[in-house]
Amino acid sequence: MKFFADTADTDAIRELAATGLLDGVTTNPSLIAKEGKDFIEVTKEICGLTDGPVSAEVVALDHETMMKEAEKLRKIADNVCIKVPLTVDGLKTCKALTDDGTMVNVTLCFSANQALLAAKAGATFVSPFVGRHDDNGSNGMELIRDIRTIYDNYAFETEILVASVRHATHVLESALIGADVMTAPPKVILGLFNHVLTDKGIEGFLKDWKATGQSIL
Repeated sequence: MKFFADTADTDAIRELAATGLLDGVTTNPSLIAKEGKDFIEVTKEICGLTDGPVSAEVVALDHETMMKEAEKLRKIADNVCIKVPLTVDGLKTCKALTDDGTMVNVTLCFSANQALLAAKAGATFVSPFVGRHDDNGSNGMELIRDIRTIYDNYAFETEILVASVRHATHVLESALIGADVMTAPPKVILGLFNHVLTDKGIEGFLKDWKATGQSIL
């Protein structure tokens, strides 16, 4: 399963890239606003920090303007992936862009039927939001299972990009189900390192090493 960082924080992206865990980045208008930087410039900077796809989202709601925004965004770098909402106009834009060889991430997916539509429109990625689904009393991971089954039934090439990932269990279940990608805030990805037995093991090794009075350097 590929790991995307869901952030526009270039320092955090750089740190993750150094670990070898980073396969791409997803952004959205809210994340860009949080950083207080120019949208085009920060997207360009992010594209230089990873060879993987970098999702840059259009903000228009109509197909014609979406296409104009997408044209500007995809000129930023070769690894820009245009992010569009799961609406009729969004899917029109998705089809037009993918037919032209541009990567497209169809976002704000909350049902398996919506994911089916995105795949039929040729989306590179579909982003079901598991955390927000959970917030509304549904089971976000069941949605991922349903999409995985449908996509496998028809050999759709659209990749399932699990979004709105809140914790390590979301990551684990996504991997067990067979999701292609998950995107999460850097703190969630780095939190996967944490385990009390790892910490205790390191503590014990260091204590025993100190007792030897030796130094590697």
